[in-house]
Amino acid sequence: MPEQKMKAMILAAGLGTRLKPFTDHHPKALALVNGKSLLQRNIEYLHSYGINDFIINIHHFPEQINQHLKNHQNFGCDITISHELEEPLETGGGLKKAAWFFEKEHSPFVVMNVDILTNLDIKYMLAFHQYHKPMATLAITNRETSRNFLFDEKQILCGWLNNKTGESRISKQGHDPLHADAFTCVHIIEPRMLSLISQNGKFSIIDTYLEIAKQHTILGYSHNSDIVVDVGKPDSIREAEKYFDH
Repeated sequence: MPEQKMKAMILAAGLGTRLKPFTDHHPKALALVNGKSLLQRNIEYLHSYGINDFIINIHHFPEQINQHLKNHQNFGCDITISHELEEPLETGGGLKKAAWFFEKEHSPFVVMNVDILTNLDIKYMLAFHQYHKPMATLAITNRETSRNFLFDEKQILCGWLNNKTGESRISKQGHDPLHADAFTCVHIIEPRMLSLISQNGKFSIIDTYLEIAKQHTILGYSHNSDIVVDVGKPDSIREAEKYFDH
C-alpha cells in the first residue's frame, strides 16, 4: 500500500431480514463464519491492507455491536460509530450521514458491506483507481445477479439493469455495446464525491452513482478470479465457511 493512510466505512446498519431467524435477536454483522463474526472478518481484511481508521454505521441491535467491539478492543483499530437511530438509512444515506468522517481527507477511502466476504486485493484496486482517477471505483464481477450495473468497453459506468423486470436506467451513452456486471459492494471513493450527493434521508448508493455518472466518471474494476460470497442467507454462511476458515 502507498504511504498515505486510507480510512474505511463498513456498512452494518441493515436489518438482515434474509438471515432470519438469527437477525430476530442479533445484528447480521455478528453472524459467525467459522467462529468469527462478519464484522471481525471485514475489519481484519481491511486492516491487512494497512487500514486502521474505520467508521461503522449501526442500527439493528446496536448495543450488541458496541459490546462486541469493546470485548475485542476494536480488533486493534480506531473505530468510530455512526448510529442511525430512527431507521437504517441504506447504503447512500448511511454514507452521507458519515460523510464528515472523510470530508477533510485528501486520499480516497474504502466502503464495503459487512455481509460481503471476498479476497479481492485492495492494493491492486487502489492502484487502478489512482491511475485512472475516477470519482469512484466499483468492484465488479460477471457473476449472475438480479440487478447489474452497465458499463461500456472502457469500464465507465453508464447505467443499471434489473434482470427480473427488464427495467433499465441509462446515465450516459457509452461506447456500445454495454455489458452488465455484478457489483461486489466494495467501493473506493474520492472525498470530493461526497459533496455531489444530492439525495437526503434514506436512499441507495446505486441511485447516487447513477446520478453522478451523468457528469463524472465512475469506473468498474473487474476481479472475476476472486472469491466473493454475499453472506445474506443461512446457506451462504455454509458456502462462506468453505473459503474463509481462519
